[in-house]
Amino acid sequence: MMQPRVVAMEEGKEPISANKTNLFRALPSRLFVFCLLFLGVGVGLSIISIYSVRFSMVQQLATKATSAVQPSFQDDGTTIDNFIRPPSNLMHNMNDTELLWRASFVPQIKDYPFKRVPKIAFMFLTKGPLPLAPLWDRFFKGHEELFSIYVHALPSYTVGYPPSSPFYGRQIPSQMVEWGRMSMCEAERRLLANALLDISNEWFILLSESCMPLHNFSVIYHYISRSRHSFMGSFDEPGPYGRGRYNPHMEPEVTLSQWRKGSQWFEVNRKLAIDIVVDTTYYPKFKKFCRPACYVDEHYFPTMLTIQSPHLLANRTLTWTDWSRGGAHPATFGKADITEGFFKKIFEGQVCLYNGQPSTVCYLFARKFAPSALDPLLGLASKVFRY
Repeated sequence: MMQPRVVAMEEGKEPISANKTNLFRALPSRLFVFCLLFLGVGVGLSIISIYSVRFSMVQQLATKATSAVQPSFQDDGTTIDNFIRPPSNLMHNMNDTELLWRASFVPQIKDYPFKRVPKIAFMFLTKGPLPLAPLWDRFFKGHEELFSIYVHALPSYTVGYPPSSPFYGRQIPSQMVEWGRMSMCEAERRLLANALLDISNEWFILLSESCMPLHNFSVIYHYISRSRHSFMGSFDEPGPYGRGRYNPHMEPEVTLSQWRKGSQWFEVNRKLAIDIVVDTTYYPKFKKFCRPACYVDEHYFPTMLTIQSPHLLANRTLTWTDWSRGGAHPATFGKADITEGFFKKIFEGQVCLYNGQPSTVCYLFARKFAPSALDPLLGLASKVFRY
């Protein structure tokens, strides 16, 4: 009777021993699975952390890159302003080839998508100082939005105009110029090209340091802006100082019947200014075959524009010059010459065509005036010239 109980007790001991054995067997397996899960979670968190850091760094770099780029597009809130704003400093580092190429850019859409006020570019071809600058200061005063100034002087000349002067900071990069040679026309092209960089410049007037305005700014602006033509002397002179300077080697680009002569001092509109700076057809011919006693500044532009756009030329200059004394250079006028009667002869002695109609206003400028003429010119400015 006792044996079954013992057996039962022994049998009861066997399950406990088996459970302990199973527990010890199962524990390593669970611990291993738990470790794997822990390791997996850790790896997952590490991966997430790495990508989060990388994403955060990318965002920071993108923000920095964006902030670095933004100022060049902002300025005053419009991107087109960067294109239409004229250069703030005329003393650039472009060579002539680069300058002429840059100046040749032409908008194909004629309607401007902004308010454009057309300006006159006054281009002064000088050796050095402008002795009549105080007279020009009076002429320009109050019309700052309607004009631009460009000065081509000798490279060695240092400008000394005060900040209040309209000539302050208006000197362009220049090169040496020889009278009667192609370097003269190259300087004029350089002036035109620099002026073309300001998209608001519509008319371009070439002047010298001895030129002066015969009328006030309003009269000159309206005269030029309302004209259907540009003003460049261009005529066929059969004598030795006209056709006699022609070289047959200029054919076929230029024939004898196309050869023209005119004053160096001109006014052209924007289209003709661009035609001048982009020319590669006539320039080589004139540079090679028009040398003294062929004076290229009297023939190159008149001939080229007469061939290309004769309907746009008035065939006369706006700058009065006295050649009555003969010689290679016109008369120069000093202090003793400056009287009301002197200018009365200029104003009343001419008749010309303006937009196809007769006009007694033929000249807007005059030359040559010596530095000694400045004081009497200032004395006549308000009464005779109305400025």
